[in-house]
Amino acid sequence: MSTQETLIRALADRAELTDLVARHSLWVDEARYDETARLFTEDVVVTSPRGQARGIAELVALVRSGHDRYAATLHSKSNLVIDLHGDTATVRAHDLAVFVIDDDTESIAAGVHHYTARRTPDGWRFDSLVVSPLALTEGLTRAL
Repeated sequence: MSTQETLIRALADRAELTDLVARHSLWVDEARYDETARLFTEDVVVTSPRGQARGIAELVALVRSGHDRYAATLHSKSNLVIDLHGDTATVRAHDLAVFVIDDDTESIAAGVHHYTARRTPDGWRFDSLVVSPLALTEGLTRAL
């Protein structure tokens, strides 16, 4: 591949991975669980304060066990750092989330999401995610 082709491929990969991170937020906030295979590999491993999930079915169950109890959530990712390694990649993103617990209570969570991804025949997919919380407002720690 020429230098220009290599650069174009890297830019396209970064754009696809950035889109995947954004879609992950929508997947959670809008309960788009029918799109899970568009984001994650079948053998995905996710570790979060709520526990660990292996595979898509466990992942959806883990996310629903927490998020289904909220009236709404809004996740915002920023400060993406993407490192490409051929057909694999790491992505680090800051995550700021608002949790509407009920009509009178909202809470904020801040943390870092550490993704690994691999190129599949259908495009990039996350094969692991570690959610590292940084700060939780008091109302949210009670809700966990």
